[in-house]
Amino acid sequence: MREACLPSSEAEWQGCLTPEQYRVLRQEGTERPGSSPFNQEKRAGVYHCAGCGQALFESSMKYESGSGWPSFFAVLPESVATKSDHHLLTPRTEYHCSRCGGHMGHVFPDGPQPSGLRYCNNGISLRFVPTEA
Repeated sequence: MREACLPSSEAEWQGCLTPEQYRVLRQEGTERPGSSPFNQEKRAGVYHCAGCGQALFESSMKYESGSGWPSFFAVLPESVATKSDHHLLTPRTEYHCSRCGGHMGHVFPDGPQPSGLRYCNNGISLRFVPTEA
């Protein structure tokens, strides 16, 4: 597994990430629904930004949303930043890693309690570190 990095230029990011990771994390792309192996991940652990390695979600925050992307009902404190996304007809809330600015996905108000939120994440933007048993 490739270790995280924190380059200072886009050229360095391109050298650090796969082309698909670069497209999603740095150019705010979206992976195909159902393509992430993290959709089926059930082990205990922590999901990190695939770009810089910052911890974003604990596995206890993950749930099956049926959306085709890994989904979480909460994030770790101060791990993401949000902004408005107007690329589609309806504005959405986009979220990024608060450390490196890597694009993670969008947050929607249709998730389970206790938050009522669904952080719909691109799996390619994540790196999973299982908890040691």
